[in-house]
Amino acid sequence: MISVAALRMQQFGVQFYQASLTAHDIDKLVRFEVLDYGGSTGARGTRGRARVSKVRWDLLERRIASNEKAYQRQIIRRKIDELVAYYDQCRQARDLPSIPGAVIISCDEPLKFEAMAGDPSLGILKVPEREGILRAIDGQHRLLALHAGMDQFRDETFTVPAVIFDRLPEDHVVQMFVTINAKHTRLNPSHLVSLSGRQLYRDDNLAAAHDVVRALSEREESPLHGEIKLLGVGRGRVAQAPLAQELKRLFGTDAFGTGRRGDEFRDQATRFFVNYFKQVSVVFGAAWHGRKYSIKSAAALRAFIRVTPEIVRHLDQQHAERADFRAIGRIIAPWGRRIGDLRFETDGAWKRSGATVEQLTKELRLALQYPEGAMV
Repeated sequence: MISVAALRMQQFGVQFYQASLTAHDIDKLVRFEVLDYGGSTGARGTRGRARVSKVRWDLLERRIASNEKAYQRQIIRRKIDELVAYYDQCRQARDLPSIPGAVIISCDEPLKFEAMAGDPSLGILKVPEREGILRAIDGQHRLLALHAGMDQFRDETFTVPAVIFDRLPEDHVVQMFVTINAKHTRLNPSHLVSLSGRQLYRDDNLAAAHDVVRALSEREESPLHGEIKLLGVGRGRVAQAPLAQELKRLFGTDAFGTGRRGDEFRDQATRFFVNYFKQVSVVFGAAWHGRKYSIKSAAALRAFIRVTPEIVRHLDQQHAERADFRAIGRIIAPWGRRIGDLRFETDGAWKRSGATVEQLTKELRLALQYPEGAMV
């Protein structure tokens, strides 16, 4: 274990640590990787130019892995060259730190934190001493430049401020990376599309949820075409994350049947949800196509997703195919009579009657249970 002084922090229930790692620790513990576009070398920029570089690219590129599970963009050679030159300038001038801002990294294995007596936020953080155990979320170019120029200041006392997460989930890593980089560093659109691939999600339920959300956003026949922001970017009005998490929870339960039946539905869920929301847009036509309605808000869409197990049970009882467009329409038709478009009017019933996911889900379920309005 490597022991370093650290500050334990917490935001919205998530714990992470702020610490300083030596250049030697960084060089040993951090692994560098880029998303494999197919046959790429992992670096781009100045190859082929007649310019002098202080970087041994043949050695550096051996340190950079390229695989389909990564999320980082290809390394920009020019940026590495500039950083190495800047680090050398700082070393010679000795009037500025070269990495004053924290890099953000995630540890693959559990971290141990021993708090000081009297202050639970201060203590010693213990990081497993295994090569490549840390992954850079933000700051990979800065750390690669440090590695490339290590020989020039190996004897210097050099520490790097770092924000360290303990086993951050894969989808959260990607979301954080895109949030940090999409606007400020202008990630290539093709990279964002690649990051949207389900190969990044080891959780099968989250992968299936991502497939559904992406289909709803990208398929032209979907009534939500272009309405969803994938990975926080795009012209859509609804974020991907709340919809994906709602779907993940459903796929993680036996809501759609256990065993083979449930697995088959998860694999075919994109067709069901596209047809389902097409019928929702028909039942609530005025609200769906109107401007002063909240039917396409995250709360409303989550409620429509949350009630789908009841719809699937009705389809099974009628021995209909689960993705049958017309059968879905027959089942949710009572919503038009029992709930109606005015329920989603932003300044009307939506505001007066409550707009929580739980409230709307309850109303949708009751309308399915009592399609003619009978109450018990």
